[in-house]
Amino acid sequence: MDKLLSNQNYAATLSSNGAELVSFKKLADHCEYIWNGDKTFWTSHSPLLFPIVCALRDGEMKVDGTLYKMGNHGFTRKSEFQLVEETNSKAVYKLSWSEATLAMYPFQFNLFVTYTLNENRLQVEYRVENIGEKTMYFQIGTHPAFNCPLDGKTNFEDYAIEFESAEKLERLYMNSANVIISGKSKKVELENDKILHLNHDMFLEGAMVFRKIHSEKVTLRSGKTDKKVVLTYHDLPAMGIWQAKNAPFICMEPWHGIADTDDFNGEFKDKDLMIGLKKAAVYRCSIMIEIH
Repeated sequence: MDKLLSNQNYAATLSSNGAELVSFKKLADHCEYIWNGDKTFWTSHSPLLFPIVCALRDGEMKVDGTLYKMGNHGFTRKSEFQLVEETNSKAVYKLSWSEATLAMYPFQFNLFVTYTLNENRLQVEYRVENIGEKTMYFQIGTHPAFNCPLDGKTNFEDYAIEFESAEKLERLYMNSANVIISGKSKKVELENDKILHLNHDMFLEGAMVFRKIHSEKVTLRSGKTDKKVVLTYHDLPAMGIWQAKNAPFICMEPWHGIADTDDFNGEFKDKDLMIGLKKAAVYRCSIMIEIH
């Protein structure tokens, strides 16, 4: 079921399937900023990644010596959320543990996703509650796909991603199973240590994965148009940047988590960038999408 958030100038459409943002547009010119899910390239729009980011080695994780199977990016992106609160400008979605989730992930949780529309800004807050008896471990990530180009007058190669702070980025690479290739990395050249110029060829080896970035804001922009996207995020220290081959969109993906390496065989709690949440504790993180 879809939910519309709107004000005089902007509208955002949400789906209860995955609590996913499927549209965010300016009403005056009908400019759409979120990818439409065309199956030619990629059927999603802005999935939520939980309780893992990317993939597990061999699709398995070990918790207290027991093996559990889980698919790429976890199960929430295909789960039906309950809409527990709504107004014209706010929607709160909830997903709780079930017997089905326990078969994949042996922890009891509540997961809330809150969307708030304020003029041209869409705030998305994520809240994880541990309602089990033991410390729960998880990763969480976002995966918003933005149309690029943003108008009919520019090309993909006209755009760049500008980081808020100076960065020294080390790109990690993933194999066809979506796990990190051990020992393979490359420094990424940025203009003025901040600006990553985009082209299709940079994604021929898959996503650009960065384990640690200092910025808490990135901007998708072009010198040939006033249209841009500003993405702000908190408590999400890693990032993926990705597009399907030659697709007219770009994903800017703040994460708290990262894929297994191709030689990882430890316990789930020992994965890189793992969050450990004690009994009755709460974890929060957020992103904000601002469109111009």
